[in-house]
This record gives sequence, C-alpha cells and structure tokens, in this order.
Amino acid sequence: MAEKKRLPLTSPNSARAKAKRQREELARSPVYEPKADYRSAHEIRIGLSTSSVYPMTVRECFETAARLGYDGVEVMITNNEETQDPGLMSRFARATGLPVLSVHAPTLLLMPRVMHRDHWEKLRRTAELAKEAGARTVVLHPPFRWQGDYAKNFVEGVRAMSEETGVTLAVENMYPWRAGVREVLVYSPHWDLLGQDYDAVTFDFSHASTAGTDALEAVRTLFPALRHVHLTDGMGTLTDEHLVPGRGRMPVAETLQYLAKHDWSGDVVVEVNTRFTARRSTRDAMLTESLEFARRHLGLDS
Repeated sequence: MAEKKRLPLTSPNSARAKAKRQREELARSPVYEPKADYRSAHEIRIGLSTSSVYPMTVRECFETAARLGYDGVEVMITNNEETQDPGLMSRFARATGLPVLSVHAPTLLLMPRVMHRDHWEKLRRTAELAKEAGARTVVLHPPFRWQGDYAKNFVEGVRAMSEETGVTLAVENMYPWRAGVREVLVYSPHWDLLGQDYDAVTFDFSHASTAGTDALEAVRTLFPALRHVHLTDGMGTLTDEHLVPGRGRMPVAETLQYLAKHDWSGDVVVEVNTRFTARRSTRDAMLTESLEFARRHLGLDS
C-alpha cells in the first residue's frame, strides 16, 4: 500500500490577495437581487450565541434573545459549569419559550480538558448534552494536527459519532494561522471544509474572511452538507473579527439570499463580538441590527 502523502506544515500567505480579488469580482458582477423576495420553503431559525453576549451568563443570553425577538439560543460550552448543565438550559428554554438550537463543543485551543481529556469522549458527552437539552446540532472545530488518533481519524470518527448519538455534528470552517508571509497549517485534515468528506458542516463568515475564502462560492459548493451558519462579518484582515453582519466586506447579504432562493433548511446563529461594549443598549443595538439583517436577506420579513 502506498504511503499516505504527508501534508506540508506551511503554505504561502495569500488571504489578503484572495479577499481583494473576490471583492473586485463581486463589484464587477453583482449577484444580489435587491427587488427579489426569496424565502426558503423550509423553516430557518435565527438564534443567538452565548459568545455574542460574553461575559454575560447563559440565563442572560436566553433573556436577551427573548427580549430582542430571536428564535433560540446556541450555547458555547466553556469551563463555566453553567454552560455544561443541560437541565439548566432546559429550564431557561421553558422560562423564555426559546429552544436550545445548538451546542458548540469545547474544541478551542484553550479548552483541552473541558468536559473530558479524551477528545472522542469529550465529543460524545457534548452530543449527549445537546440531546438532553433538546438541541439538534453540535458545532465543532476540526482538530489540531498534534491531537493523535482524534486528528488522524477525525472525518470517519465524526460520522460514526453522529450515527451513534443521533445528533448532527456540523464541522466548522476555520482559517490558517500566520507566521510572517507563511500560513501555518495547524488543523487536520484542513482548516478549509472544501474537499473534505463531511456529512454536515457549519459556515462562519468571520473565519472565511480571515482565511480569504470566497464565501458565496464556498456555500454553493457546501450546500448539500450545510446545516448551520454562524452569522457575522469581517474586513478581510488577518484578524478573526466577528463583526455585525453588513459592517464588513464579506458577501453576507448575497449568501443569505442565495440560501433563501435555494430553499435551504438549517439554523442561522448570530455570533458577533460585543465584548468591547460598555452599555447594554449598545449591545442590544448590535444584536438587533444582526437579527434584522438576517431576516431581511433571508426573506423572513415578508
């Protein structure tokens, strides 16, 4: 048997150049239809991520989402025990009338031991937590190359775990780390979802911005497996910005309209950075703007 080709550790840093070319092409050939009124034949729910209100509590996220008119909540699991308690989430859901749409697994670099030290057991416990809380989707990042068997067998293992637990495990697009003029490829099998054999995926606009990914083309290609969207924006810089949608340079409106036009079925979760805000009114305004943006371009206002 031929030895599996080893992936390089770095590649040329081309994110900025790619982002610039994409903006220029979109300016030359606009695809958004301002007079169109597309709406998916399927239900699209718009949720609020707990990361959008950090450092507020899970309870405060549910209350904020209910007050502003969201359809549900995504809980990002952290080392905060409140984010690991499905019974508590269910109580907040009953109190506000908003379901837990999804759970974000603790797969960030700084959370290696949250839930469990073993990565597969961590994922299994996250899926069981999601099921107990009533969520139908778990969002997770691809593994780091140094995470042993978890990284080596990730695609097949995620498929088996989803079948075992009955929960959709939607792998999220990431971005390369930068070291000068090179991109360090730390994720396995890759930070990019394209070309990978996932059954279900999550698309994040801010991550796509940082990577220099053509968001609209990526969503077109990923459409059969696309189950979940993290709604945000970016300026095409090397920073993962998580801007309010419409405040960056990504084709967010065009992509949402594409989903509505092609009868997509899934959840859209607002994941924007409000940590710099000092007032609740400012945060509320950002989250309301994000919600209205989603509704307008998904055709949910009509």
